[in-house]
Amino acid sequence: MPTSAVEGIQLTVTPFRPDAVIGTMGLPTLLQLVPSPKTEEDARALKYASGVLRRHAEVRGMVQRMLKATQKGRNVTSYASYIASGVNGDHGSAWSTPPITLWLDGKPGAISDELVPGTGISTITVVAGSPVVAIDGETQVTAWHELYDDPERFGCSYEKLNVVRVPFELYFGLSVEDARQIFYDRNVEGVPVAKNLAMSMDQRDIGTQLANRVAEAVKVEHEGKIVPFSKLVQARKRQLTKRDPELVTLSAMRVLVITALHGRGGLALSSSTIYENDLPSGVSARQAEEQLVPLLSRVISALYPHFASRSAVSAPAVLAGLGIAVHQATGWSTSGKLLTVDELTELLESVHWEREARYWDGVAASANASGVLNFGGGAKDSGGRVADALLHPDTEYGRKVRGWSTA
Repeated sequence: MPTSAVEGIQLTVTPFRPDAVIGTMGLPTLLQLVPSPKTEEDARALKYASGVLRRHAEVRGMVQRMLKATQKGRNVTSYASYIASGVNGDHGSAWSTPPITLWLDGKPGAISDELVPGTGISTITVVAGSPVVAIDGETQVTAWHELYDDPERFGCSYEKLNVVRVPFELYFGLSVEDARQIFYDRNVEGVPVAKNLAMSMDQRDIGTQLANRVAEAVKVEHEGKIVPFSKLVQARKRQLTKRDPELVTLSAMRVLVITALHGRGGLALSSSTIYENDLPSGVSARQAEEQLVPLLSRVISALYPHFASRSAVSAPAVLAGLGIAVHQATGWSTSGKLLTVDELTELLESVHWEREARYWDGVAASANASGVLNFGGGAKDSGGRVADALLHPDTEYGRKVRGWSTA
């Protein structure tokens, strides 16, 4: 017979605010609720995965950093070994794993009345297939998956693992921006997250807000489709590899915004949170947005072919120098020559953006004996030289990036 009961994974919980609960769940339930991040970062496996898993991977990508080829990923096996020793009793009571912070993209299918009056204890039902992401404690989740996939490898057994209960807190009904903010708040004070990457998750930071708005405002033709530039911005890693489909990192876009706001002074602020009282004197957050979003959108649109060809323009040091040049066209610059947008465009059009030593060695990068460039110096080290090269064509650096003879 038909029933109105909602089916799914049922959890016994205690609410601590209207959109969050705490509790414990059996390990098999956790592993069913939150898929392995390793699987979700395996492009080949994901290609043949179910639609539910692909959807989960997409949601995870909006709020989590990459696991593969990072220190976080390298810690998984040792963490799994540590957990196995704890489960086996090797550490006695002197071991612990922190509660896992989960985010449900949406709301529970059902929330029961109190099971025991006055306690707040109730049950919530997570509908099958609803994306649940670990926004804090993901390394632990991955370690549990690795341990459960092959317990014998770690000297453990399914019998021991099946009785483990894992503490958790679960947030639901929050926006992606709120979930990212929780990621930031939980991680920025800790060691594992690189500062610039953490900043790109901070939704209160004006630099991050503007970088996201600029990326959304720019529309480009990519693989035969018109898409927002944000689709080509990597928000989870500090550096791109040749295999990444994205063209620039969000942290590099943020550096572009900060230097466009503050000019050369922005180089020292690239790793700091920017609030409204940190904006240039006399500039409000609204004015900054109204001026910078269309200005930077125009610059990125003009330079998009160079982003698409993976040229030097996507390097953080180059974007830092580009931002300093853009700053001269904002109207609030207090040093150097003020530029019109057309004058700025003319300066940028003559630059060779190709990732070649003859243009960028000694300006934004260093070349080895084979002529291969290394942009590892970063925005603070090279951003000022790049700005000088872009703004002053008749200087040594300016002539170099334009391919003009320096004789």
